[in-house]
Amino acid sequence: MFCSFLDSPLSPAMRDAVAHAGYSTPTPIQAQAIGPILEGRDVIGCAQTGTGKTAAFAIPMLERLTRADSPRPRALVLAPTRELALQIAATFDMLGGAQGVRTLVLIGGESMGAQLAGLQKRPDVIVATPGRLFDHVERRTLALGTVRIVVLDEADRMLDMGFAPQVERILQMTPLDRQTLCFSATMPPEVETLVRRHLVRPVRIEVGVSAKPVAKVTQRLYKATPQDKTPLLLKLLREERGRTLVFTRTKHRADRVARVVGAAGHRVTRLHADRSMSQRREALDGFRSGRYRVLIATDIAARGLDVPEIAHVVNFDLPHTAEDYIHRIGRTARAQASGCATSFASPEEHEQLRLIERHLGHPVTRASTVGEQAPRHAARITPAMHAGNNGA
Repeated sequence: MFCSFLDSPLSPAMRDAVAHAGYSTPTPIQAQAIGPILEGRDVIGCAQTGTGKTAAFAIPMLERLTRADSPRPRALVLAPTRELALQIAATFDMLGGAQGVRTLVLIGGESMGAQLAGLQKRPDVIVATPGRLFDHVERRTLALGTVRIVVLDEADRMLDMGFAPQVERILQMTPLDRQTLCFSATMPPEVETLVRRHLVRPVRIEVGVSAKPVAKVTQRLYKATPQDKTPLLLKLLREERGRTLVFTRTKHRADRVARVVGAAGHRVTRLHADRSMSQRREALDGFRSGRYRVLIATDIAARGLDVPEIAHVVNFDLPHTAEDYIHRIGRTARAQASGCATSFASPEEHEQLRLIERHLGHPVTRASTVGEQAPRHAARITPAMHAGNNGA
C-alpha cells in the first residue's frame, strides 16, 4: 500500500498521467488494488460505490500495457450497461491517451460499421457490453486470443442481468494465462462462487462494508400512496436545491413522471432502455453539465454512473432488492461528499422495504407524513400532461 501516487510503484509517465487527471491521494481501494494488479495477480475488489474502483483497475492495467513489449497485449473490460462502458472508456482515454493507448467501445445501439473500423486499428483496450462483444465474436470480426487482462466491472449486476452464459463463453475464449479482475460494490456469495471459477488464487480486497451505503448519505423515507408520490416529488423539487436523480421501476413510469416534472417548470430529462443511444448520451451529458437539473431513470442508471455533485437521489419506486437500493443511493455522496437519499414507500411495497431495512440492520428514518408534505390539490400524473422541458 502507499499513501500518495508519488510514492507508488508506477512509472514517472503514469504518475504524470495520474496527476494530470487530478488524482493526488489514492482512495483505499486504489491503494490496495494497484500493487497486486501490477504484479499480475487476479483480484476480487469490493468497495462502496463512489470510491474510485474504475481508476483502481485502469491505472495499473495501463501501466502493464505500456510496459509491455510491442505489439501490446490487449485488455478487455466488460460492463453491464452502455453508459458504464462509455464512462470506463473515458477514464482509460484520460489516463492512457497521452501514452498512445487506444481504447475502443463496443456497445449496442451504435454503428456496427464504425466499430468494425475501430477494430481494424487494433485497439489496446476494448470496453464492451457482453451482448455486443458476443455479436462481434460470432461474426468473427473479433478474436480474443491476444487478450491478457480481463475485467468484469459490476460483475454481480452482469450476472443478475442474465449475461452469465455470455460472460462464461467470453472467458472461455480468452487465454488461460490471462489476468482476471472482478470489481463491484456488492458481491453476494453465489456470485463470488461463479466468479471464482475463472480466477486463479485471487487476492480479495474489501474496503469498508461493501454492501452498505456510505456514511455520508442521509436516508429518509416517506410512506405514500401511489397517488401521493408525484405531488410529494414536486414538493421536494420545489423546496430543495441541487441536482436530483429519480429512480422509477418502469420505463413508462419514467416517461410519465418526466412529463409532470417538466410541466412544473423543471429542467428534466429521461434515461431508460427504450431511448436511442444518442438520446441516452444527450440525457446523461446534459445532466452532468447542469443543462438538466433532474434525471428520471430506471435502474440502468443505478450502477457505475459517475455524475459529480448529485445532491439528492429519490426512489420514486422502491427497488426489488436491497443491493439495488445500495447502488441507487450510492449515486450521491460520492468522493467524500455528502448527499440525501429519499424513498417513497406505498403499502404495496412493504415487502421491499422490509428486505432493505433488514439488509441495512436498522429502519430508514421516517420523514413527516405525506399529508404534511404534499397538498392534496398538487399535480397528479394525467395522460393530457406534457413536458415543457423534458429533454426528449
